[in-house]
Amino acid sequence: MASDSTMDNVNGRETVSLNGEPIVKRPRESVSQECSLRVPKEPQNKVTVVLGAQWGDEGKGKVVDLLAMDADIVCRCQGGNNAGHTVVVDSVEYDFHLLPSGVLNKKAMSFIGNGVVIHLPGLFEEAEKNLQKGKGLQGWEERLKISDRAHLVFNFHQAVDGIQEQQRQQQEGKNLGTTKKGIGPAYSSKAARNGLRVCDLVSDFKVFEEKFRMLAEHFLTMYPKLNVDVDSELEQLKGLAERLRPLVTDGVYFMHRALTGPSKKILVEGANAALLDIDFGTYPFVTSSNCTVGGVCTGLGVPPSYVGRVYGVVKAYTTRVGVGAFPTEQDNETGELLQSRGREFGVTTGRRRRCGWLDLILVRYAHMVNGFSAIALTKLDILDTLPEIKVGVAYKVDGQSLPSFPANMDVLTRVSVDYETLPGWCCNTEAARSFEELPSQAQSYIRFIEDFLQVPVKWVGVGKSRESMIKLF
Repeated sequence: MASDSTMDNVNGRETVSLNGEPIVKRPRESVSQECSLRVPKEPQNKVTVVLGAQWGDEGKGKVVDLLAMDADIVCRCQGGNNAGHTVVVDSVEYDFHLLPSGVLNKKAMSFIGNGVVIHLPGLFEEAEKNLQKGKGLQGWEERLKISDRAHLVFNFHQAVDGIQEQQRQQQEGKNLGTTKKGIGPAYSSKAARNGLRVCDLVSDFKVFEEKFRMLAEHFLTMYPKLNVDVDSELEQLKGLAERLRPLVTDGVYFMHRALTGPSKKILVEGANAALLDIDFGTYPFVTSSNCTVGGVCTGLGVPPSYVGRVYGVVKAYTTRVGVGAFPTEQDNETGELLQSRGREFGVTTGRRRRCGWLDLILVRYAHMVNGFSAIALTKLDILDTLPEIKVGVAYKVDGQSLPSFPANMDVLTRVSVDYETLPGWCCNTEAARSFEELPSQAQSYIRFIEDFLQVPVKWVGVGKSRESMIKLF
């Protein structure tokens, strides 16, 4: 019977070649090389990630600033200027919204990845304001790179954000509590595939202008009352494009070179926090990006195998800006004390933050999603005056314990919280610079958190300065 197979003899063994294709006899060198390719290579450099473990405002900027002192590259991977990070250096308080907090390290490169949505007027305005505060930001343009794949936020995105909030208030009697920075509408444009990116702006401006006008018209059709000055914004963007062009780089190649080249310390600064994640947060009262660890890979072009340590930043109590369920909220004297002592006002909006006891069910859920290597516990000193401290350790609905953190926000608004009551320390902790210098009750509070989460606490914050972050190991 006819066959397309042929036979050959290699080292005394018959080898079949299908379809009459000639057998390729590999030299010994290529076999050796093939074997070496099949051995998994350990990544040369891994990224260290800092993420919020609650609803944001945990003090990520301070932790990033601490780690950025000896970093080579500090990256932002998602969000926009809806985020707000405060960093105090040499008694100067810097406020960052788009710029990575690590930009204060003059020896490090800062990188804004493709997952970030950028409002260019806001970016340059932010830099100018911080330049006036102190010398920390001098030369920032020489040490900042921006991915060419990052999407742009336009003024009409911000106007649409405000209109949408107004409509939600009128139609349902409640809004989402957005920052009105245009983040949601910009990510909507990205998902609808009619958004514009950095690479579009720094390329042929005539083509960009045509696409910009089409996008503006799209929103005007949806929102007839939208006030858009297309010509004025285009003129502004044309000027900003020239300032932007030297900062733009191919983000994929930038990160690839950083990860596979000579030894480098690479730090990723998450914006917002786990419970604001578009997939895993308290939907719909969330942001429009993935602010959990997955956003690092998609927002920077980093393969998962290159993600190293992931640090979760946890405030020693819980706060939330805007509306949405908040099981451990204390709408009483305790909440007011935490609010006033902690000076709990949003960096971006100036809104008063709602305050409550530490919710460990919520933080444990954030750990399930992110896989924290360790915790940075911030603002412990705010609890200094309390004679006793409560910690949320279980949820119940109608007397029944919940086995997990609920996805449905109607359920979350109905939960009752089981608390563990711990003794306070009623003394000032701001001078402490080691774990041993903390009162025994404060040490017990930290150990309780570690035991519940089964995650070690690596840093404890007892003040505003960089030096007030106590390192435990």
